[in-house]
Amino acid sequence: MSQGQSIRQGAAWIFASNTGRQILGFSFGIVLARLLAPEDFGTLLTIQVFTGLAGFISGGGMGQALVRAKSVTRADYDIVFTLQLIVGSLIYAFFFFTAPLFARWYDNPLYTDLLRLSALSFIFRPFINLPGSVLYRNMRYKAQAYVGVISLIVSSASSIALAYLGYGVWSLIWGGIVGAATSAATQIPLSGWRPGLSLDFKRGRGIARYGILVSANDIVGYLRNQVGIFILSRTLGPASVGLYNKGESLAKMPHAFITGSVYHVLFRTMAAEQDNLDKSRYLFFRSIALVAVYTTPFYIGLLWLAEPLIRGVYGEKWVAAAGPLLILSFAWPFWLMDNLSGAVLAAQSWLERELPVQIATLIITALAIVIALPYGIEGVAWAIVGVSVYSAFHLYWLATRCLQAHIGHFLRAVAPAALLNLLLAMTLYLVDLGMPDSLRQHDFLYLGCMGMAGGLIYGLAFLYLPIASLRTERQRWKVKLKLASLPA
Repeated sequence: MSQGQSIRQGAAWIFASNTGRQILGFSFGIVLARLLAPEDFGTLLTIQVFTGLAGFISGGGMGQALVRAKSVTRADYDIVFTLQLIVGSLIYAFFFFTAPLFARWYDNPLYTDLLRLSALSFIFRPFINLPGSVLYRNMRYKAQAYVGVISLIVSSASSIALAYLGYGVWSLIWGGIVGAATSAATQIPLSGWRPGLSLDFKRGRGIARYGILVSANDIVGYLRNQVGIFILSRTLGPASVGLYNKGESLAKMPHAFITGSVYHVLFRTMAAEQDNLDKSRYLFFRSIALVAVYTTPFYIGLLWLAEPLIRGVYGEKWVAAAGPLLILSFAWPFWLMDNLSGAVLAAQSWLERELPVQIATLIITALAIVIALPYGIEGVAWAIVGVSVYSAFHLYWLATRCLQAHIGHFLRAVAPAALLNLLLAMTLYLVDLGMPDSLRQHDFLYLGCMGMAGGLIYGLAFLYLPIASLRTERQRWKVKLKLASLPA
């Protein structure tokens, strides 16, 4: 199998996994949203601001260091497992003893027990991280897809059952723990990894050095993503947190399952080809071009469909989430630029240059959100869009310097997507303009009509417009759809 075929197959498996998990997560999320209140989700998210941050510390970036290394031994896995187990145990002890302080901070005694239960996951996270690194390093994306889907099904089914029985926010906490345990139980036999302890800390220095850079970037990036939740939880309350997060999570869904799929394969492949700048440049800009073509139509659709989507799927109590959903759709091009530029910097060991950008972005994000608070969750969404512009262009500038590429190549890469989505936007505008008011009153009918019209026009334009840079991709789809004998 050629490298190109390997990349495509790897991306296809990650995409299939992400798509499956997104569809399942979306479906399970609808059930949970119907069973629980926004406050329940807001309470969980408030806890996750702190436990999520500790999660990056517990991993220390050492898993990614193992994936990137040119060669690793069993001893390397043993020392990483030992270090992660020690750190995870210390983090659990920290949360156990400080949980009452968090409860007093939020003036809610429930946080004490919730935080202590949630923190149990740090004890067995090394049993998830290490076999996951083995599968990732060996490019066993099919096995990773299997683990991800099974864990999500078990986790979500547990949460739904407990929510139905009236356990409220506890159903979300227990579902996460059950899902993590399932992930460990399935990954270990699939990877062939077995736990082993080592006190050879000298061996871990090289791994830890790269891991610290990865972890520092991840921590700052995480804080940047969570600072809005933290500020909202302290000002507008758990209900606003739940509503904003619903809009944000839906806005990031297409980005997560398409761009996220490409990121992992792009990083692993560019790490293997880190000395070949010509190939790395090609992989980077080709990835941007194809991700833009496949993802942008979702965001064009959200400009029309945000409110009926939220109201029809989640119910009237969630309709305020439509504002952040629509607004955050404007951030999509910058999320694309930011994400894949990050893959370049990680693969080429430029993380020390990325870190100052992430710190600056975190500070700007916090300031922008505080300024936007008087305008509610929609103001916060606009603040996030503005910050995304800065972060994307700064990271992209670093990536082009790293690859010795021209900064204007991004526009050339996204030109096919821009043309196709201009046609899509015109189509949706005309369909929406001509739609009778009686049909608009039925959310699912409106969503179906707009989706079918937009999908038909976009698919035909992709298959039959003579866009030279998409010729190979267009022909591949024609073969799959048995249209290869028809004219281009």
